[in-house]
Amino acid sequence: MSITKAEIIESMAEVAGIAKAAAERTYEAFIDGIIQGVKTGPVTLVGFGTFRISERQARMGINPRTREKIQIKATKALVFKAGKKTKEKINE
Repeated sequence: MSITKAEIIESMAEVAGIAKAAAERTYEAFIDGIIQGVKTGPVTLVGFGTFRISERQARMGINPRTREKIQIKATKALVFKAGKKTKEKINE
């Protein structure tokens, strides 16, 4: 089961006792803060986990339809490593 952005915002509004519009602004600011932060280094949310950027090197790949070799460009990916408390709660 997955949770949607709207469900997260609704839950935030309910728990914090604020309007959904305020919860949405808070959610957006939080996400933007993480994205801006990882551009300069890892972002650690103590007890939750760490976000960081992983750089993937350019490499050769194969098109599965044509078996033709293709060049795959270097990319950056956002990586999350769960913290100790998060792992414990997941494994309860």
